[in-house]
Amino acid sequence: MNKYGSLSLAYREAGIKHTENESLSAYSTFRVGGAAAIIVRPSSADELIFAVEAAKRAGVRTVVIGNGSNLLFADAGFDGVVVVTTDMDRVEINGNRITAACGVSFTRLALLARDAGLSGLEFAYGIPGTVGGAVFMNAGAYGGETSQFLAGSQVYDGEKVRTYALSDHKLSYRHSTFAENEKLIVLESVFELMPGDRAEISEKMSSFMAARREKQPLEFPSAGSTFKRPPNNFAGKLIEESGLKGYSVGGAQVSEKHAGFVINRGGATAEDILGLISHVQDTVLKDHNIQLECEIKYIC
Repeated sequence: MNKYGSLSLAYREAGIKHTENESLSAYSTFRVGGAAAIIVRPSSADELIFAVEAAKRAGVRTVVIGNGSNLLFADAGFDGVVVVTTDMDRVEINGNRITAACGVSFTRLALLARDAGLSGLEFAYGIPGTVGGAVFMNAGAYGGETSQFLAGSQVYDGEKVRTYALSDHKLSYRHSTFAENEKLIVLESVFELMPGDRAEISEKMSSFMAARREKQPLEFPSAGSTFKRPPNNFAGKLIEESGLKGYSVGGAQVSEKHAGFVINRGGATAEDILGLISHVQDTVLKDHNIQLECEIKYIC
């Protein structure tokens, strides 16, 4: 039995949901990607740690993802184990604090906060990622950021589970300590919010969603904003000024609705998307002397 056969057997005996040689396109909001040797879907922190440790003992590469909303999988797939956390969806509300497992939808968390009369996460409504992804990226929108309301996290560091205070996360614009150390895995996070009026919270969330629908190409698969915001500027503005709105490489296109988004118009490959991103970066650098930094993580 090869290493993947042994791993699959170990997951089966542990009762952990998994599949072999499944396409990754369903696990990325770009809807692109080849097959993974094994995709594991743990339902608890214990199952996640077991999955990662078993893969490590077998000498198999592992990547942990949430909703795949800021990822691009290679056309050739991933020769290893992809751990998908979206079945880890436990949420607990105590007063003005909400504890959420890493796989909880950030949008669902915003809705639960609203229903509990808690304000602060309105900006998260419509963000397609998970709590773990939001903490990893310090996700934000419409003037709000994860770092403003995060109180702490439970983190697996490859050896044991540790409690991280807010300062331990080293959060900055679209960055955290987790981006620097791939061994660190967010298991759950605690958010400290403020009491608010449900109707006002709901109205604010609705206005944010209306703005998203009006300005963003939500009708096409994408990974959201493709590039980080340059200092004192906007990526979409620079790209549009370079005449790249609507520019395509294969099935990948710079959105005609918002130039800051690269979209899958249909049939795009990872190579199409990477090629388009590279062309946009080269063109903006030549035209504006600004190097756009890609937000998307490429997994190959």
